[in-house]
Amino acid sequence: MQILFRKLLQTTASFKQGIGRCTYSTHKVLDIGQPTPLTHPQLLKDGQITPGIYSEEYISRRKRLLELLPEKSLAIIAAAPIKMMTSVVPYTYRPDADYLYITGCQQPGGVAVLGHECGLCMFMPEATKHDVMWQGQVAGVDAALENFKAEKAYPISKLCDVLPDMIRRSSKLFHNMQTATQTYTELEAFQKASLVGKVEDISSFTNELRWIKSSAELKLMRESASIACQALLQTMLYSKTYPYESMLAAKVEYECRMRGAQRMAFNPVVGGGSNGSVIHYSRNDQKIRDGDLVLMDVGCELNGYVSDLTRTWPPCGSFSSAQYELYDLILQTNKLCINLCKPGASIRQIHNYSVEMLRKGLKEIGILRDSGSSSYHLLNPTSIGHYLGMDVHDSFAVSCDRLLKPGDNN
Repeated sequence: MQILFRKLLQTTASFKQGIGRCTYSTHKVLDIGQPTPLTHPQLLKDGQITPGIYSEEYISRRKRLLELLPEKSLAIIAAAPIKMMTSVVPYTYRPDADYLYITGCQQPGGVAVLGHECGLCMFMPEATKHDVMWQGQVAGVDAALENFKAEKAYPISKLCDVLPDMIRRSSKLFHNMQTATQTYTELEAFQKASLVGKVEDISSFTNELRWIKSSAELKLMRESASIACQALLQTMLYSKTYPYESMLAAKVEYECRMRGAQRMAFNPVVGGGSNGSVIHYSRNDQKIRDGDLVLMDVGCELNGYVSDLTRTWPPCGSFSSAQYELYDLILQTNKLCINLCKPGASIRQIHNYSVEMLRKGLKEIGILRDSGSSSYHLLNPTSIGHYLGMDVHDSFAVSCDRLLKPGDNN
């Protein structure tokens, strides 16, 4: 009945639209399962594959990856699998960052192959009428060629016929082990290559590329951070009236989504009182007591790029003298560390500086007995920060000892 009702609504809407205007058109706007400049002009400009990122940038990324790969080698990157919440209900899909980074495809089911001879070859899912009815349209072979600018494209059913030959002609294989799919790992050619040590993880290459952000990526990251900041400010104002962890988590997500974020970057950490010391606290089920502080660690995702920030405040409206003394120490350390975030410094150096400042300050206010005490690590077992980008812990394979560089303006 639900499907019948939807069909009737669609038919009625189409009829009404046809009354006041011509229903004939020589131009058909195709739905490829994700926004395009034609279907979503409010999101994408002409030439953009994803909001803010033009096709030239995706092509440049693939070219730079090929420059890093050994001669005659092949890169295989599969889309992230669909994860199920129950037997028939999937979680909201999020594409694998490496797959999205080189293709611009935000949908599941595909496998991208990159090689010096073939360029980008995409194997695309084939949607049945049943799939389209329940999940909507998906990008196929035509979209791979026209929208994602692949040099070659095949339906996924042809992978077993085409990919083995490509593997046999390659000197080495690199693939994303985190999203590896049996679609290609069970191929005899792949298994033979693996047995002789020809298969390696591609993350060291893709992490290297993603470490330096383009001007377009930096713009998206700033917009994502701006949304999270505005949402957090609104949540702070809300917290005095509604001092509940669950309500504050709901409020910050609502404010992020209302400002254009597609999702949260991770489940919000909203810890009142002692819950704030649990690093990845996620229960968010307690009332915040009068006089307690609340710590919120949040971030949102905007068009594939995430933010991550942490703030602590008193929902009651004011700090106690002890709370203010500790808060001010951390705030001043934070400001000094931000000033150190310049080309030539490393995250490790900045972290070590923060440890030195906090140990000294904690000793002065009487929390630590001496500045060299190992007890400090019980109070703060985390690092000053991490790389950020398409993932919350972006470019995880890049060392924190690497000297920071400015973004790419190209």
